[in-house]
Amino acid sequence: MRVSFCQGLLTGAIALNLLILYYVSRAQQQMMEKRRDPGRGSRKAALPASGLGGGMGGLVGVGGGMVGAGGVRGEGNSRGPRVTVLLREFEDFENYVGDVARSFLHQRPELPFLAVSDTPPYPPLSLPEGARLLVLSPSPEQPPQAHRPEFHVQTEFVLLVPDGVELEQGRAVERLIRELEGEGGGPVRLVAAPVLARSAVQCLHLRVSLREWTATYTPAASGSSGSVCTALQGDAVVLIRSEDLFNLSVPLGRPLLPSLFIQTSLHGWKVKLLESPCFSASHRPLFSSAHNQWKADGHLKEATSRLMRNFGLKRLLLADGKEQWHGCGKETARCFGTVRDDTPEYLYLERWTPPCCLRALRETTKYVINILESSGVRYWLEGGSLLGAARHQDIIPWDYDVDLGIYLEDVPNCDYLKNLDSGSLVDANGYVWERAVEGDFYRVQYSEANHLHVDLWPFYPRNGVMTKDTWMEHKQDVEFPEHFLQPLVPMPFAGVTAYGPNNYRAFLELKFGEGVIENPQYPNPAKKRLDRSRL
Repeated sequence: MRVSFCQGLLTGAIALNLLILYYVSRAQQQMMEKRRDPGRGSRKAALPASGLGGGMGGLVGVGGGMVGAGGVRGEGNSRGPRVTVLLREFEDFENYVGDVARSFLHQRPELPFLAVSDTPPYPPLSLPEGARLLVLSPSPEQPPQAHRPEFHVQTEFVLLVPDGVELEQGRAVERLIRELEGEGGGPVRLVAAPVLARSAVQCLHLRVSLREWTATYTPAASGSSGSVCTALQGDAVVLIRSEDLFNLSVPLGRPLLPSLFIQTSLHGWKVKLLESPCFSASHRPLFSSAHNQWKADGHLKEATSRLMRNFGLKRLLLADGKEQWHGCGKETARCFGTVRDDTPEYLYLERWTPPCCLRALRETTKYVINILESSGVRYWLEGGSLLGAARHQDIIPWDYDVDLGIYLEDVPNCDYLKNLDSGSLVDANGYVWERAVEGDFYRVQYSEANHLHVDLWPFYPRNGVMTKDTWMEHKQDVEFPEHFLQPLVPMPFAGVTAYGPNNYRAFLELKFGEGVIENPQYPNPAKKRLDRSRL
């Protein structure tokens, strides 16, 4: 059979395509092998030196190798080093970063040592050869990888060390690696060793509720072979796989350990705190003067507040029973803006009312109720606030204000209300009393800066029915028989004893519909519905 010129040309083109496909496939396979074993193969070109701080023994390569007069470290080992030593927490004005680097490199000269800072330290660090400085703040003349730590760590593990720590026995690093590898693919994804003594570190359980903007720490029991928990407090060296570290949203946030454990706990990961080895530290305390300690404490407080804002955590419940608040207060604006369509912005983020806002609402409610009762103004829990009292004996977890009904005829009894024809009044405790601009009712704000508030709705009886002059576009805003208020009955609410209708279930079902207590829902389901499976 004769083959035409066109058929021959087509056959040749197919053969050429198959040959190209073969070589592309081989190249991809080689690349995958290099990624799995970064110690093999050739090193990539070095990054520009200006992407790093001064005092280095060499430049940082994109592949993580130390490039300098001595060539590439670890050439004698076909696999290369398995762990990078990383120091994240130190103060510019007094630190021992150089001593830490010299200690580790003296015992284990093949290990990459990386000091990480947000900005170039001043005065500059004095680092030994083999240690590097990575500055995280971007610089306009640098490529993006120059300031991203994952491009500068090419080892399987990262050893996170605090300032002032020393490595006396090189085998301690291998012990941590063996412990972590022995956990296999289980929930223990970090291994830690104490500095100086086991008693210097506390193993904690950490529960983070992003929905409630809260992190809760509780003490964890220790075992003979080590403690497994979800957070640590104190001086510790921590080993983690590089892949795990750089899969976190903020791998090197500050303060380092709180940032690390908040994120790992949300992943369901645990940390194993060993009884030994203990890493030594000749520089304890870290700071030589009370003034420097004061400066460091201030920086820690600022860093903690910044981290909690970035993570959206407003309240920390500490293991010793104390609380830390990182949300709004009387001198600041509330945590959310103007509410549209009865749906505050945090509901769209799958979160509920920030705890600092609930605290302010409770304080305002207690204050207003005390004044109404002492003034002889009859009041009752209304709307969603009554619903919260029936369900939780508290404010509904996603509510953003408190509603009280009052008898219009009792308004003159209260000095703060009777003269509010226009404008507002700031009382001696900083609460703001005003006539609402939206209609004929009153509003008491937490402060001039913080507009969390309690609304007071004046009702009056007409032919046995309670009515009012201003109606809002809410289905629960309806008239109701006065017999619900005769008598008013005490109800626990928001930490106080308030008054409510005498048959609150019938009252609520009249306003909201049958079964409203047992079937919670967001205020405007057309905009955002509550996923009841998450309750």
